[in-house]
Amino acid sequence: MTNQKKHPEPKRDPKNKPQLPSNRGKAILWFYALLALILIFSLFANYGSRTKEISWLEFDRKMLSQNDVEKIVVVNQTIAKIYIKEDRLSDPKYSDLQGFFFQSKSGPHYSIQLGSLERFENKLEEAQKDFPKEERIQITYTNQVNWINYVSWIIPMVLIIFVWMILLGRMGGKGGASSMFNFTKSTAKLTTRETKSKITFDDIAGLKEAKTEIMELVDFLKNPETYTRLGAKIPTGIMLVGPPGTGKTLLAKAVAGEAQVPFFFLSGSEFVEMFVGVGASRVRDLFKQAKAQAPSIIFIDEIDAVGRARNRANFFQSNDERENTLNQLLAELDGFGVNTGVIVLAATNRADILDKALLRPGRFDRHIYLELPDKQERIEIFKVHLRPIKKAKDIDVELLASMCPGFSGADIANICNEAALIAARQHKKLVHQSDFMKARDRIVGGLERKNRITSQKEKEIIAYHEAGHAVVSWYLKHVASLVKVSIIPRGKSLGSAWYLPEERQIVTKSQFIDQICASLGGRVAEEIVFEDISSGALDDLEKVTKQAYSMVAYFGLDEEIGPISFYDSTGKNEQLLVKPYSEDTAKKIDKEVRDLINSAYERTRDILVEHRDELEKLTRLLIKQEVVEKDELEDILGKRNNKNEKVASENL
Repeated sequence: MTNQKKHPEPKRDPKNKPQLPSNRGKAILWFYALLALILIFSLFANYGSRTKEISWLEFDRKMLSQNDVEKIVVVNQTIAKIYIKEDRLSDPKYSDLQGFFFQSKSGPHYSIQLGSLERFENKLEEAQKDFPKEERIQITYTNQVNWINYVSWIIPMVLIIFVWMILLGRMGGKGGASSMFNFTKSTAKLTTRETKSKITFDDIAGLKEAKTEIMELVDFLKNPETYTRLGAKIPTGIMLVGPPGTGKTLLAKAVAGEAQVPFFFLSGSEFVEMFVGVGASRVRDLFKQAKAQAPSIIFIDEIDAVGRARNRANFFQSNDERENTLNQLLAELDGFGVNTGVIVLAATNRADILDKALLRPGRFDRHIYLELPDKQERIEIFKVHLRPIKKAKDIDVELLASMCPGFSGADIANICNEAALIAARQHKKLVHQSDFMKARDRIVGGLERKNRITSQKEKEIIAYHEAGHAVVSWYLKHVASLVKVSIIPRGKSLGSAWYLPEERQIVTKSQFIDQICASLGGRVAEEIVFEDISSGALDDLEKVTKQAYSMVAYFGLDEEIGPISFYDSTGKNEQLLVKPYSEDTAKKIDKEVRDLINSAYERTRDILVEHRDELEKLTRLLIKQEVVEKDELEDILGKRNNKNEKVASENL
């Protein structure tokens, strides 16, 4: 007996295994099956027992008088069903019955809606009074349950409930819960050691003081014994406050990347819902999850969405649901219950509108204020954002930082990205310094629109306007250094004068007045040259008016009004639509503002009249080449020894 070799069965590729339909796929199949069932039922329901509705007159003349009616059945005393004799159905006048599918020959064939059963009986008796007794049609009465109507209501309701359960099931699946009512659960995103953020404190430039306090929090979580042995307690909450783009959310991401504890992240608006009690329920669920995984960190971004002051603007609107959510948040932060091991980080750029109970120690023990970066911090931020960029050797980071004072970290990141896009658009292999300068101009002034000016006359007016700004600012001591003048339209402006102002925390009265004069230079130049004025100075006049009112009413720089400030840091006066001063004081403020602007206007006129030749030379050069740089300005106006500062623009 010979041994036969058994061939091994071919291995099956696990990728080729027949895939069974998932729960979602089964739900979709059931949905289509139910939909098909409804269509089939509707087809039989609508056509299987359908009769043609007719009037009494048609019934009397066409059927009853011709002795074509076999019987009449009144159903539920509301409808009379007419049965036609079978041998009369072939008559052409009944050809309309052939249009109905599944129409039975035995009937009923027609129906009459009865307004009054007694009236129908009387009319039928009157119509048959001349008929032989044996040929008269008798009425049969019956009561029927119309299951079609009931089913036609039940099936759509079942379908709606079925679809609603599918939708809620999908919503529940995203949160990881199987309940169809899980929209009351917290929507916070959980970051663990395995899924922690890739951003660390090394990716954050500047913000030294803020980083120190935040890093202390992370160190507290890593090494609590260092602090607890001295009797220190972990802070309950830390509030990050600062202008947009200063790195509040970035700091939170760094904490998520550095901390070795669970990190919950969500936005303040996620607590606000249309359903009553959902916001408070989500707050409870969030802290319940955080306490279960303590020690842990909760980060609430844009907390002002839910933490607004409760006693503000009550006359105009009320949102009890938002207040209930805030009350629950206050209770969770520092309530009667124990909240051990949960640290709350929050960020906002509108700390002035937050509820005082939310900001007190015990809830948010630390308030970290993030300011716009100074020059050294901007250099560090540029170095961070320049890491992934293929840059040329001519990049001067210090010059870039000095040309962008007042820029936030987000602005600097945008400049770096915009410079790379400009270089890629020109098919360059490296990003050069000129690309960064173009990116800065693009962000500050907007996109170039060289085809916007349609006439030579408009171009001449704009050239004189910008030259007026340049000449006046050049000869004023306290105005920032001018670096470029352009009459190329950018964004909404038709021209611009680019300055490099110094970084300062306070502004003196003489500096205010010089800035007002420089802003009026364009309007005055138009008046001197053309003996007419245009609408192009709108932005300048708006800026001048606001500066003058700030000097008089806020900073106390006017001699007549005196050292009095009507500035309201709480914002209550704006909401109550009242002024914090009398009508007499308001008239004095208006007069002083008008006198201040008029005196600056005359001073500006004197400067331009004195330097009319320089104004004409600069205007002709602008018309010729559209952009005048600093070297060319010095050739026309002479040397000017001023400190270099930030790029800003005087928009026309």
